Amino acid sequence: MLLTLALSLWAHAAAAQVAVRFIEPERYTDAENRFGSGLTLRGTLGEVRRIIEGFGRDLPPGRTLAIDVLDIDLAGVERPGANVPFGLRVVSDITPPRFRLRYVLTEGRRRLVAAEETVADINFLLRAPRFSSGTFDHERDLLRDWFRRRIVEGRPPAG
Repeated sequence: MLLTLALSLWAHAAAAQVAVRFIEPERYTDAENRFGSGLTLRGTLGEVRRIIEGFGRDLPPGRTLAIDVLDIDLAGVERPGANVPFGLRVVSDITPPRFRLRYVLTEGRRRLVAAEETVADINFLLRAPRFSSGTFDHERDLLRDWFRRRIVEGRPPAG
């Protein structure tokens, strides 16, 4: 039991290295089903928070990442009235997921990286298929790749 408690505290401490804030989420491009079925804004924000905070386990000890989510545009488009009450989202290569993020990576009191960028991948459907866990697969893959390139590897944005 003591080992379980210790592992739980360690996992929570790792996740605490990433702080997520949603800035004016009611103005996001596409973060909720506006036709009365499917995910609510609260559900989407909860899942995006869980995805981003999970990256904390990959940060070196002593580093902290603060992310402000400025906009969300989920992969696909809603089809009103289809598959009621759950909703239907149709995903195609012209509807990639997109996030606008402002972030600061620090180590102690030293700022390592601070930037604002739009994260998107128009080739998101060309990737080798990964294990599907349900909703937000495309968003999870996009954010995981962005985190690896930008935060873990330290590569600057293209352009």
